Amino acid sequence: MESLRKTALGNQGLVVPVLGLGCMGMTQIAGADIYGQANEAESIATIHRSLELGGNFLDTADLYGPLENERLISRATKGNREKYIIATKFGFEIDDQGQMTWQINGRPDYVRKAVERSLRNLNTDYIDLYYLHRLDPNTPIEDTVGAMADLVKEGKIGYIGLSEVSSETIRKAHAVHPLTAVQSEYSLFEREVEEAGVLDTLAELGIGFVPYSPLGRGFISGDIKSPDDFAPDDFRRGMPRFQGEQFYKNLELVQAIKTLANEKEITSAQLALAWVLAKGFVPIPGTKRVKNLEQNIAATHLTLTPKDMARLEEIIPLGTSTGMRYDAVSMSMINL
Repeated sequence: MESLRKTALGNQGLVVPVLGLGCMGMTQIAGADIYGQANEAESIATIHRSLELGGNFLDTADLYGPLENERLISRATKGNREKYIIATKFGFEIDDQGQMTWQINGRPDYVRKAVERSLRNLNTDYIDLYYLHRLDPNTPIEDTVGAMADLVKEGKIGYIGLSEVSSETIRKAHAVHPLTAVQSEYSLFEREVEEAGVLDTLAELGIGFVPYSPLGRGFISGDIKSPDDFAPDDFRRGMPRFQGEQFYKNLELVQAIKTLANEKEITSAQLALAWVLAKGFVPIPGTKRVKNLEQNIAATHLTLTPKDMARLEEIIPLGTSTGMRYDAVSMSMINL
């Protein structure tokens, strides 16, 4: 299999593979499985196979576990740390007992506390890309990014990122210290950042865009046929997109995507990834299985014609409603 190409992420000097690996599903969050049960040996094998294929850009967060995902990454990268580009996130407050408080904390003192903890859990002395996971409504973004900028000066982090933020927040933050990346959910099923002008702002300022859930939380893969296909504790059960009448409307869109994918003799997931890649973004599809990883990396070698892109836009035009992507509480934490 061909190795992954590299690309600049933003214009601050970070170079990454064109496709990252989202590691969230490799551990639980607050006792719940994400996308079904994980197996540590299989997850680590997936990380190692990714590296073999040039996929050394790993995405994690202290929230995942909490803390356990970063520890898994440290075990997977042990002895090879310098070969990986590790991105992690902070902001969902975790107390000294390692428990979630479910508050967002972007205060400068917490920034430092969180990074020191992540450095310990990752068993490293630097983090390549450090994101604020969600905007703290009670702390000016200038204060949070100012504290992150201090960590850059100290060599504890290489580059600064934000997640799920508005153009206004991006501009304020970028004025304090240049941002390298912004991460948001983005797929054929979810284009709010495009409608809100965030992608235009990133292009203007030279900031990279890292779409998470580029397969619509797995919906676009075509493997989910019924809301009952989820395990009882799968967190997607609580998402409006996967509930009631909306689920079946979305299933019709999935079938139309699958028709085009079949014509091209690729999977629906590969088609959806190729669409994101064609826009010049660096998606981080999550998987904990080698087989899925290899299929995702194969998608980076596909070329979609303008006609292919137009057909996908016809199936799901910008503005198509596919249902809210989170419940009301989680949506309230998104700054768009």
